Amino acid sequence: MSRAIPSARALGGHGPASVADTAARGHYRITVENEADFSVRRLCPLRHNYCDHPLLRLDRLAALAHELMPTRQCRFIVPGMTETSKFDHRSRPVDGRGIDETFERIEEPGSWIALYNIQTNPLYQAFVWEVLRSAGALLQGERPYEARGFLFISAPPSLTPFHIDRENNFWLQIRGHKTLNLWDNTDRVAVAARDVEDFIVTQSLEHVGLSDAARPRVHAFECGPGDGAYFPCTTPHMTRSDRSWVKPGDAVSMSFGVVFYTPDTRRRAYAFAANRLLRRAGLEPRMPGEHVWLDRAKRPLGMVQMAARRMRGFPLPHGF
Repeated sequence: MSRAIPSARALGGHGPASVADTAARGHYRITVENEADFSVRRLCPLRHNYCDHPLLRLDRLAALAHELMPTRQCRFIVPGMTETSKFDHRSRPVDGRGIDETFERIEEPGSWIALYNIQTNPLYQAFVWEVLRSAGALLQGERPYEARGFLFISAPPSLTPFHIDRENNFWLQIRGHKTLNLWDNTDRVAVAARDVEDFIVTQSLEHVGLSDAARPRVHAFECGPGDGAYFPCTTPHMTRSDRSWVKPGDAVSMSFGVVFYTPDTRRRAYAFAANRLLRRAGLEPRMPGEHVWLDRAKRPLGMVQMAARRMRGFPLPHGF
């Protein structure tokens, strides 16, 4: 199944003087067609007007990239990725470019850089929370915590392979065009239950990949500036950008993910950990989210598994 989001309307040149002024005046925001139908537990198309935000200009992001590079928060994709490739991206560009050259040549086909955890910069930390607050009416008292920001900047053709993440995600297209492919996070044809459990506990994506059986079950969102989607934790997804829309001066695609956890994602994380033990014992446990009381009952068992892993020297993944 496929659903296209309408193209963005042009925004006027009325940017605020500062991030604080922006938040105070409510100038930037995330909206959905029907707030009453929105749920943090299922995917939903959205609209936003962050495209002209001053902190998302390429020159500001190049300066931020210089700050993030020493801490390995700049990531560079390995050339030749396909839909079925493992998500392989590295902390150093494989072509040897520095940050300045990467941004100077960012419109060249195949250029790709991601900025991870931009909230480690205080100004961008405030910005990430500003974005999340602008969607506050949609969160319905979910009490988000540990909000983080990820930026993906590329020149088509580009592709991010099929994978899952452990956080809820407000995904915003800022520049250019991109196809965002999503599957329901409850779709066990797209990703088997045991593979979700392994990912939550060990952070391994070894057995997470796009299958022929999953292809027709996709929700495809065609995103231009001002479009986006919300999707919950463990939602399978991948992106693609071709050159059909490229013209002089408009050859860069930029998307921005604001991700976060809630008490519900933590409860589900421990339920996934418990299910992993139950499955190894030969049982077929119910997936998290089907019954809140059952997820809560599994928490002690999930905590035991994660404590045992920590005792063996494994770090506690995000979200617990």
